[in-house]
Amino acid sequence: VEADDVLAVIEPEKPAARKPGPAADRPAPPEKSTGSQEPVLTPAVRRLVKELKLDPIKITGTGKDGRILKSDVMAYLDKQTSIRDPDAETVASTLGATESPAETPAEQRVPMSRLRARIAERLVQAQQTAAILTTFNEVNLQSVSELRIRYRETFEKEHGVRLGFMSFFVRATVDALKKFPLLNASVDGTDIIYHGYYDIGIAVGSPRGLVVPILRNADELSFADTEKAIKQYGQKAQDGSLSYEELSGGTFTISNGGVYGSMLSTPILNPPQSGILGMHNIIQRPVAENGEVVIRPMMYLALSYDHRIVDGKDAVQFLVTIKENLEDPSRLLLDI
Repeated sequence: VEADDVLAVIEPEKPAARKPGPAADRPAPPEKSTGSQEPVLTPAVRRLVKELKLDPIKITGTGKDGRILKSDVMAYLDKQTSIRDPDAETVASTLGATESPAETPAEQRVPMSRLRARIAERLVQAQQTAAILTTFNEVNLQSVSELRIRYRETFEKEHGVRLGFMSFFVRATVDALKKFPLLNASVDGTDIIYHGYYDIGIAVGSPRGLVVPILRNADELSFADTEKAIKQYGQKAQDGSLSYEELSGGTFTISNGGVYGSMLSTPILNPPQSGILGMHNIIQRPVAENGEVVIRPMMYLALSYDHRIVDGKDAVQFLVTIKENLEDPSRLLLDI
């Protein structure tokens, strides 16, 4: 039996078939499905279609006898993400048709886009199923800033991409996840799944809403590879060309609200992950160093975690590890 082969088609309205007898007495095999009938779905595809609330009749199957495969669902989703956000189209067309501000209606009712509805569903799911707590800390980014200034031109000339802060945060986070594997785990019923890989989701704002593309095997990426991948994902998020595969999975998430000016926030978990790191804006603030007051680039960090499997002690130490890695980047090179 090959994967995705149909073993049987159950028709509940028909009486049970007789025991197989001679070939002449055996019931005829079910007819092949036609375009007007419900398409044949494997259990895996059926779960995926149900989870994403898709209409299988709209999906073109490329499998045997028109069977819908997982790749067909992904292709359909890729096609849908390239369509402009109906929210923006509806509002723009309605408001653009008015001739003066006085004629603008007091209210506008538009349906949620599929992406916005899915985001809302997952956020509510996270609040209802996980015991979310948040711990905070602050990090002095003086050393990272000096490194960026020192090697900015050389790095860009060598790799063709700007050296940003995100690659430092990704590397510091992966190092902390190796030391505290529960933050890289997920809950499945009464089981804890420990992931032996580090697929880091990077929350990116787009015209259609927040999306979280995944840096696969982030522990194997160089600083340049990380910066290139993040830049590419940012461009794809803006033009709506991110694929389902690029948005699915992930073992931990990093969200940078600082690019929008956020000083402090409590990020919500991306289920079924057990942790998410929130970055915020960098502010030059007076701090005490060696008994003297100096001005340093400071950032508040927030770690939201699932208290069902992560204790407060581990969460605090995890965030302290990220802080120490960023305040002394040489630790990342020496793996200490």
